[in-house]
Amino acid sequence: MTARSIDDLPRWVLAVGPVVVLTAVFGLLYLTSPFSGIDSADGVSTVEIVWTVTIIGAIAGIIPVAIGMLWFPFIRNLEPRYLHAFMALAAGVLVFIAIEMIEEIVEYSAVVDSTLTSGTVAVVGVGGTFAVMYVASKWRQNKMASQDKSGLHIAYLVALALGLHSIGEGLGIGVAYVQGDASLVMLLVLAFVMHNVMEGPTIVAAVARERETPPVRHFAMMGVIAGAPVILGGWVGSFANSPLLAMLFYAIAVGAIIQVLIEVAELIRFDAEAVLSRTNTATFVGGFVLMFFLEDVLTEFVLEGWLIPV
Repeated sequence: MTARSIDDLPRWVLAVGPVVVLTAVFGLLYLTSPFSGIDSADGVSTVEIVWTVTIIGAIAGIIPVAIGMLWFPFIRNLEPRYLHAFMALAAGVLVFIAIEMIEEIVEYSAVVDSTLTSGTVAVVGVGGTFAVMYVASKWRQNKMASQDKSGLHIAYLVALALGLHSIGEGLGIGVAYVQGDASLVMLLVLAFVMHNVMEGPTIVAAVARERETPPVRHFAMMGVIAGAPVILGGWVGSFANSPLLAMLFYAIAVGAIIQVLIEVAELIRFDAEAVLSRTNTATFVGGFVLMFFLEDVLTEFVLEGWLIPV
């Protein structure tokens, strides 16, 4: 099916289609409980550990991000003010993730013997990443011949920031796997599927303002950048469960998100009178609340056995 024929589909199909796909994937996980047979990784070969964690990471990371990106045909046909609102919603998602990761940094720092060491890792991770990305962004802007902001560039930055955050998710999966905790692995996968599906539209919101649709390879690459680090985190969690390493990954992700938020604000400001319009503010809050619901409320349901068959 060509891009033109996809755009010709009814709007409700473009809006509901990804939800149907997500429901099917979630239902398949719910009914099959594919990780129920996981035992302790003791005695399991390195190759088997890597392969199993890779499969789990792909299900929890790459697949839901790809499903979320299916909303692109719906988003790209929105009027500019609604597109700005969608980018504001994406910013709300990013802010929630940043706050969540700051909480993780604080929790991990409590188990590190040296407060100075943990504080240094956090400051260097956040500040260093922000500084590097800020300098790189300014260099790119100075090199650009056109006055236009590159939505594709910002989409890649969003994917990178979300990918760094995904490493932390993978750490949890890896640790639960080597401990042989099948219920926790299933819980994390379900929670991350619900959580990460919103990363797809968060990434493509910036690309939707481009006059021409970027080649499919860009979508594939951004999906891998955002989702595949769950696999990397799973590998790290399986073999090197280190609080300082987890803190570093989370701190790097927070620094990246701060820079991305600035880029998104500048992208909206480029062709809008105000960044914090009434609509943008409402959708920003909506994105934050939505992630709270997906991450905390639904996770509590899973923990209580509401969403996992017994």
